[in-house]
Amino acid sequence: MNSNLSQATMEDYVDYSNSDKLAQKWQRISKKLHAELGDDLFSSWFARMEPEHCMDGNFVVSVPTRFLRNWVDSHYSQTLVRICQSELGKLQAVSVVVRTRGLPTQKSHMPETTVEVENPANSNVAPSNGFENNNDLQNFAGRGSPVDRNLSFDTFIAGQSNALAHAAAMRVADAAPGSPLSFNPLFIHSAAGLGKTHLLNAISQQIREKQPERKVLYITAERFMYHFVAALKAKDVLSFKDFFQSIDVLLIDDFQFLQGKTMQQEFCHTFNSLVDAKRQVVVAADVPPSQLGSIDQRMRSRFAGGLVVDIATPELELRRKFLEARLVRAQLKDRALVIGDDVIEFIANRITSGGRELEGALNRVIASQQLTRAKITVELASLALRDMDQHSEPMRIRIDDILKIIGSHYSVTRADLLSPRRARSIVRPRQVGMYLAKKMTPRSLPEIGRRFGGRDHSTVLHAVRKIEELMKADDHLAREVAMLGKLVEQR
Repeated sequence: MNSNLSQATMEDYVDYSNSDKLAQKWQRISKKLHAELGDDLFSSWFARMEPEHCMDGNFVVSVPTRFLRNWVDSHYSQTLVRICQSELGKLQAVSVVVRTRGLPTQKSHMPETTVEVENPANSNVAPSNGFENNNDLQNFAGRGSPVDRNLSFDTFIAGQSNALAHAAAMRVADAAPGSPLSFNPLFIHSAAGLGKTHLLNAISQQIREKQPERKVLYITAERFMYHFVAALKAKDVLSFKDFFQSIDVLLIDDFQFLQGKTMQQEFCHTFNSLVDAKRQVVVAADVPPSQLGSIDQRMRSRFAGGLVVDIATPELELRRKFLEARLVRAQLKDRALVIGDDVIEFIANRITSGGRELEGALNRVIASQQLTRAKITVELASLALRDMDQHSEPMRIRIDDILKIIGSHYSVTRADLLSPRRARSIVRPRQVGMYLAKKMTPRSLPEIGRRFGGRDHSTVLHAVRKIEELMKADDHLAREVAMLGKLVEQR
C-alpha cells in the first residue's frame, strides 16, 4: 500500500522506536479515522487494527484476518495513508499485515478510548458488525454481512401476501430484552425477490436502534461457512463457537445454501445452544423446512417447531402500492418525471412476480423515457418490457384471457361479467370486454355474445359502438382500454 506517499530521503523520515509514543500517535490516527468514516465503517474495518512498528519511513499495522487486510487495502488505502501521514509525517510505505491466528502479536499499548460519532446520513450500506455500543465491539467487528439501511420496516410495502411474515418480523424486532419469546425460531420462506432479506435487514436495524446493548448479527449462510472454514484453518474453532453462541439475536439469510455435513452439524450446535438459551433465531430460505432435503431431519424438525411463515407472490394491489412507492422515490431525484396511473396499472398487471422484477420493470420504463425524451405511455411501457414476457412464443388471444384481465382490473368476478346483472360497475367492464373481444379475436358477434353469458349479437354490437363513442370523448378511458389490450396481448 503506497497511495499518495511522500517522496523523501531517509533523513526526512521520523522513526518511532518508542512503542508508547507510537501508540499515542496511533490513538490520534484512530480518532481521525473514526471521525471521517463514522462509527459503522470504523468499527467494521479499523477497530481491530493495531500498530506494529514505524522505522525508516515504513509504517506497519496489523489486522486479525486476511479478509480485513484485503478489504482495507482495496477500499481504504488512500484514506489510511493520508491520515497516517498527517500524524507520523512523511512515509515511504504503509503496510497492512495479518496477525497470527487472528490474535495480536503483542499486547496493544494504546489506552482505551471511545469516540462517539454520528452515523453518516448519506450512507446506504454499512457493514454489519452486529454489536454496536458493546464493550466487546473490537472483538466482534466485521463478522456479519452488510446491512442495507434502505431495507427498513418504513420502506417495506405490506399487503395480503406478506402480512403474516411482516407482523412476525415486527414482533421479533419489538420484543423487550429478557421477555418470553413469542416464537423461536422464526422461519421465513419464499421465492427469490419477495422480501425475506428486507425483513431480516429491518429486524436488525430496529433492534440495534432501540436496544443498542443487544448483540445482533445478520449473516448469510455463505458468510457463516466462510467464518467456520477460516476457524478450521486457523485451528481456532473454540473462538468461533464462543462468538456465535454469545449472540442475542441471530438472523441468517439464504439458509438453503448451507452445504456440507460438518458445516451443518456446526450450525446445528450453534442453533441449539442459542434456542436453548432463549436467544432469538430468525432463518430465511427459498423453501420451507420440509423441503430442505440436505439438512438433518432433527434440524428440520426444530425449525418446524417454531413459527414457519411464507411470503406469497404479491397480489395486484400490493404490486400497485410497490410501484407507486418506487415512483415517489424516483420523482425525488427527477421532479420532471411523470408517469400516469394507466402505465402503473399496466406494469402492475404485466409483471406478476416479486419486488425486484417490478422495480426493474419500472426502471426500464423510466430509462426509456429519459433516453428517448418521449412521453411515457402504455405503448412505450409495453415496448420497454417486451422481452420480459414469460412466454417464449406468442399465444393466440382467447376470450377467457380477456375475461381474466377485465375481471382483475375492475375487481369484478367472472360470474358477474357473465350474469344478467346491469349495475354500472358491471356493465362498463362487460362492454369493454366485448369491445376487446371484437377487436382482438376472430370471433363473430354471435359467438362473442354466447361467451359473455349467452347474449345476442345486437348486445355485443351496441357495446362495441358504445365504447368507441366513449373513448373519443374520454381520453382516460381510451388509455385504459389501450392498456388492457396490451395486457391481453402479453398474457
